[in-house]
Amino acid sequence: MKFNRTSAFLTAASVAATGLLLSMPAWAQEAAAAAEEPAAKGTSFLQVVFGGTPMDLIVWLMIFLTSLATLALIIDSCVCIRAVKIMPADLIETVKNSLAEGDLGAAMEACEATPGPLSNILMSGFNSITEGYDVVLDSVSSQASIETEKLMQRVNYLNLCGQLAPMFGLMGTVTGMVSAFGSLGTVKGAAQTAALAQSISSALYTTAVGLFIAVPAILGFTFIKNNASKIILMMEAMTYELINTLKNSEVKEQ
Repeated sequence: MKFNRTSAFLTAASVAATGLLLSMPAWAQEAAAAAEEPAAKGTSFLQVVFGGTPMDLIVWLMIFLTSLATLALIIDSCVCIRAVKIMPADLIETVKNSLAEGDLGAAMEACEATPGPLSNILMSGFNSITEGYDVVLDSVSSQASIETEKLMQRVNYLNLCGQLAPMFGLMGTVTGMVSAFGSLGTVKGAAQTAALAQSISSALYTTAVGLFIAVPAILGFTFIKNNASKIILMMEAMTYELINTLKNSEVKEQ
């Protein structure tokens, strides 16, 4: 019995060794083909972007457009939403001096020469000066709400970009994984590995790029919104301070 077991073991070992030796050339050839395939195609960022399906390309286009919109909105907000831009010091000084002298016409001319949110609010109050001080305050309050809404719309678009960017990234992840699993049933061998790498790379890249866009968009929205809120409060306070000089005072129109 011992001899039979030993013979059987030696026979099985011989068969396994023979099969291993015979299959080594085939394994080596397949490994070489798998190693050469990525080197030929590569997985660079441009190949990930343009090497996917048409749906993947559409997702990448949406992501790039969102990134451009985010950059443009941040620059636009930093340039336009500033106290010196919304509340020009020359306008405030001219209107203050004109109202102190009772010259409403000069104050209105200064507002017309310097258009902007503050000028629009002041003009709304000046145009209803004949209807009483309470009506002036109501007009100023209504116009201030309109100007505030206009100002905050620019900031809200930045918040929209911060929300859309990761959604587009998630969409790219889904389409990339669909392509990855679809390649399992249609592609074999080394080409299957390359197709999987392409699809998974596209899925991960879209997620990463979407988050990379969303982070500065949300940070920019937060800082710009806080700055805009501060400027709005300053503008409203300055408006009421200027309009308050009209109370119980005589003004002359030109």
